[in-house]
Amino acid sequence: MAGKISILSLLIEASFVVQLVMLILLAMSVMSWTMIFRRRKALSDAVTEAKKFEDKFWSGIDLSKLYNEVSARTNNHGLETLFKSGFKEFARLHKTNSRQPAAVMEGTQRAMRVGLSREVERLEMHLPFLATVGSISPYIGLFGTVWGIMNSFIALGAVEQATLSMVAPGIAEALIATAIGLFAAIPAVIAYNKFSHQVESLESSYANFVEEFANILHRQAVSSSGDAA
Repeated sequence: MAGKISILSLLIEASFVVQLVMLILLAMSVMSWTMIFRRRKALSDAVTEAKKFEDKFWSGIDLSKLYNEVSARTNNHGLETLFKSGFKEFARLHKTNSRQPAAVMEGTQRAMRVGLSREVERLEMHLPFLATVGSISPYIGLFGTVWGIMNSFIALGAVEQATLSMVAPGIAEALIATAIGLFAAIPAVIAYNKFSHQVESLESSYANFVEEFANILHRQAVSSSGDAA
């Protein structure tokens, strides 16, 4: 009897509730893997773009020229966005408040902080979903397991003589639900932890750039204020 039991037959003959649980978990797993691949590429590109821009920024290039190059592209991300928003706000405020470097830098830093917040939100896209899949998938699978075992014992109570062959298929199909739940949860948790660490590293890199760029602009603002005086 045990030789006739297969995973496929268990899936086909499972109760409607257990099948529904399995379908939900499989759908969550597919969506999770899709987002894992997308986040992996997005974060990898973000690291590459940040390193490339930092190399150009610290190469001694004129900031106005670099701003024109960045502004010529419409799909700015990461450090390019922070540089563009900061330099644009600095240039705008410097024209009207050239003798007030503190006011100029306050507005410039505010613009870059807003840009930093938006970039971090972009990097964290889909991470909450991975966290949700990792946390609830085992419980959804456990619900299917409990339901399957419950049905097995209910059916067992309706017969006079119980045998292992009668209860084994129900318990086996129930355990498959738990296995699918773990299959969906484990990659999601691993990916979430890895991507969260990468986002934190990028956020730290972006914040350091904002501070360093603000110092450069502050020196220019103070120098211009002294010349104007």
